[in-house]
Amino acid sequence: MTSLVDAPAIQRRTLRLLFVTQVIGGMGVAIGLSVGALLAARLGGTAIAGLATSAGVVGGALLVVPLTRITNARGRRWGLATAYLAGVLGGVLVVVAAALDYVPLLFVGMALFGGGSAANLQARYAAVDLAEPPRRGRDLSLVVWATTIGSVAAPNFAALADDAVRWSGIPALTGPFVFSVLAFGCAASVLLLLMRPDPLLTARRAAAVERAPHREGFRPALRAVAERPAARLGVAAVAVGHLVMVGVMVMTPVRLGESHSDADVLRVVGIVLSLHIAGMYALSPVVGWLTDRLGRRPVILGGVGLLLAACAVAGTAGHDTARLAVGLTLLGLGWSATMVAGSTLLSESVPAEVRPSAQGLSDLVTGLAGASAGALSGFVVELSGYATLTALAAIATVPLVALALRPVVFSLRV
Repeated sequence: MTSLVDAPAIQRRTLRLLFVTQVIGGMGVAIGLSVGALLAARLGGTAIAGLATSAGVVGGALLVVPLTRITNARGRRWGLATAYLAGVLGGVLVVVAAALDYVPLLFVGMALFGGGSAANLQARYAAVDLAEPPRRGRDLSLVVWATTIGSVAAPNFAALADDAVRWSGIPALTGPFVFSVLAFGCAASVLLLLMRPDPLLTARRAAAVERAPHREGFRPALRAVAERPAARLGVAAVAVGHLVMVGVMVMTPVRLGESHSDADVLRVVGIVLSLHIAGMYALSPVVGWLTDRLGRRPVILGGVGLLLAACAVAGTAGHDTARLAVGLTLLGLGWSATMVAGSTLLSESVPAEVRPSAQGLSDLVTGLAGASAGALSGFVVELSGYATLTALAAIATVPLVALALRPVVFSLRV
C-alpha cells in the first residue's frame, strides 16, 4: 500500500504526466474543432454549423456517465484513456462522413470526438486528487494551462494538416481530424503505460476511504451538491461560463467566413481561435494563484465580468476581424476564471467518497449547457444575427451573478 510519504512524489509525477498528455490532447481537440463548424456548413448549410460542434459537446457530456463509472471502478488512468479512445473513433467517423457526404454520420462522429474534450476536462480533477489544500487552485490550473501549448498552435496548422493528407483523396477540411486521431491515440497510450500509481486510488488509500458502491452514482452526488451552497456555486460557475463561451465561439468562424474567401478563411480562423484559446489557457496559472489567494467567489465574479466584456466587444465588432479577436480573447479569459475557480470550489466542497461522481455530474451539466448553446447558436444567427447571439449569451450570466452574490446580499439584510 502506498504510504502518505509517497503522496507528494506521486503528485509531482502525476502533474508532469498530465502536462504532457494535455499538450497532446489539446492539439487534437483544437485542430479538429477549428474546422468542425466549417465542415458541417459545407455539408449541410449554416443552420446546422452550430449543431456539429454541439454534437461534440453533447457527446463529451454523455460520455461522462460511463467515464465516471470507469473512473470510480478503475481510477483516473482508465477513465482518461477511454475518453481519448472514444475521440479516436469519432475522428475516424468524421472523415468517413465527409467522404460519403452523409450528415447524420458526421454528427455521430462529432459526438464521439467529444471524448477528447471530456478527457481534457476530466484531467483537471486528476490534478487535485493528491494536491495539498493551499495549492489546489494552482495545481488544477497548471493542468488547464498545459493545454495552451497544443491548443493555441494547433488551429494555425489546420490548413497544413489538410494539405498533408490531400494526396490520399480524402475531402477538404478533414485533414485536421486525421491529425486529431493520431494525437488522441498517443495520449491514450501514454496514460495507460505511465499513470502508475493512479492518483485517485492513491488518494483513497491515503484518506482511508473505502469505495462504497451506493455512493458512486450521480444520485448521491446530486444530493451532496444540492445540500452545499459552495458546491452549487462551483457547478453553476463552470456550466454558465462554458455555455457563454461555446455559444459565442462556435459561430465566430462562420461569422469570419462571411467576410473572407475560402483561400483565407482557415488562416484567419486559425489566428482568431488561437487568441481565444490563449485566453482560455495561457493565464490559467495566474487564475489559479488568484483563486488560492483571493478566494473562489471573487475570481468567479471576475470571470463573469470578462464574459460580459467579451459579449459587448464581439457583438459590436461587425466584420472587424481585429475586434472579433479581442472579444474572443476576453471570452477565453472569462471561461478560464469560471472554470478554474468553479472546479476548485466544487472539488473541495463535497465529501471524498462522492467527489469523482460530483465532478462527473458537473461535467455532464456543463457539457449539456454548452451543447444547448451550440445547438441554438446557428439558428439564432440565421434568424437574428451574431449581435443578438452575444446579447443572449450575456443575459445567461445573470443567474450565476445572483448565486455568487447571494451571501453578500444576505449579510447586508442581516
